[in-house]
Amino acid sequence: MWQVWLVISGVCFILEIITIGFLVFWFAIGALITALVSLFTNNIIIQTTVFVLSSTALLFLTKPFVRKFSKEDKVQTNAYSVIGKKGIITKEISEKTGIGLVSIGSEVWTAKASSSIPKNSEVIIKEIDGVKVIVEPITEPVLK
Repeated sequence: MWQVWLVISGVCFILEIITIGFLVFWFAIGALITALVSLFTNNIIIQTTVFVLSSTALLFLTKPFVRKFSKEDKVQTNAYSVIGKKGIITKEISEKTGIGLVSIGSEVWTAKASSSIPKNSEVIIKEIDGVKVIVEPITEPVLK
């Protein structure tokens, strides 16, 4: 029976290579552990129990460890990459409509603000709401 568990382990390892997530690996290790157990017992219930328990234990016990070492700095892409950047107002944001235009690098976005912001003012992009950016004026601290 150990040969069957070895084949199951091999299939799980191949699936792990094909898939993106880091999940099937623990089932492959569980199948290897079960292959070792099957050398001592032919009882399929015991073998299946060992497989399920070892795979589940490995999955849950090692998840925090794997997450700790696989942390990556996530780079914002596409539209969300403009959040936190500075821009220049190219069309005044009036208090009446609360909408104007802002230039962020080489892109021009429709901008929304809670107060009026005159043309050529420097703003910071706080968030994105649909196809509009929410901006706030950059206020320089007064030096005494």
